[in-house]
This record gives sequence, C-alpha cells and structure tokens, in this order.
Amino acid sequence: MAVNVYEGMYILDSNRYARDSAAVSGQIPEMIQKLGGEMLASRLWEERRLAYLIDGHRKGAYWLTYFKLDSSQLANLSRQSQLSESILRTLFLKVDPRIADALVSHALESGTSQRKAATAPTTAPTTAPTTAPAPVAAAAGDNDKNEASGEEPSAG
Repeated sequence: MAVNVYEGMYILDSNRYARDSAAVSGQIPEMIQKLGGEMLASRLWEERRLAYLIDGHRKGAYWLTYFKLDSSQLANLSRQSQLSESILRTLFLKVDPRIADALVSHALESGTSQRKAATAPTTAPTTAPTTAPAPVAAAAGDNDKNEASGEEPSAG
C-alpha cells in the first residue's frame, strides 16, 4: 500500500498528562513506530476545557502530530488509540503531499515559539487614553433638529 503523511490530533487525559507528560505523550510516537511509521512532528497544541464531557473528563490536552504511515495501518493505529486509557479522542487527516513539508515545518516552529513565549517575561499592557467621539453633523437639507448642536438648521 501507499505511505501517506497524516495529521493526527489527540485529546489526552489532562490528569494523566499533568502527572507524567513524557509517558503519556511518548506513547503516541511509540504506537506509530511499532506500526512501521515515521514521526515527523509531535507537540502539545494546548490544554483546554472540553466543549462536553468525554468519559467524565472536563479538560483535555490537545496533542498535534504529523507522521508517515502505510495507509493499511491507519485502522490499527486508530484501534490502539481507542484502547489506550490516556487517549480520549483521535482524529486523523490525510495531508496533501504538496503541502506536507510546509505543515510539518510550521508545527515544529510553532512548538518552539510557544515555549519561548511561555518563558518570556510579561509586561503590563499599556492602554491608550480614550477620547469621546466627535459629534456627527446632520445631513444638508435635513429638516430635523441638528442633534450635534441642538440648533434648528439654517434655511439656505
């Protein structure tokens, strides 16, 4: 069969991930490599509250991966993911070969920029002084009272 590049999004159990992030996230590349695949990029996307409960969990750690795998092995990877107690949900997308390199390099760069941003010192945001908006003049030829000045429009 054909070897394709896939994007995998995993929702991991955030409690297990908080206790041992290396073991929980490390099982993903291990599963792919056991099936003869090659991991291209693997990183934490974000931890967030879930839109709805998944197996009683309110929060999840979203893990983004890009990997090469024989298309016949994708069903096996999906099954192994379902059997794992640390993985709540998975989504696999086949990546167009024309954009695969760009997506992988972006994922690798984003992972390093997120780590830099997390360690960078934070400064208090500056707020610009607010000014009241200028009054709006009534349109020419309008017979209504001029709202901006409170005067009757002049006859011209």
